[in-house]
Amino acid sequence: MENTHEFVEKLHEDQAKARQNEKRQSKAQANRKLPNKQHSTNK
Repeated sequence: MENTHEFVEKLHEDQAKARQNEKRQSKAQANRKLPNKQHSTNK
């Protein structure tokens, strides 16, 4: 098993990547939302 220092370094890298990914995805999600329909055309 790798030593503790290496493990902690890798953990911090993974956390940073996850945080950046979350930021990118939340921006993309906001753009992907469909607008609400105000008026229905089906009668």
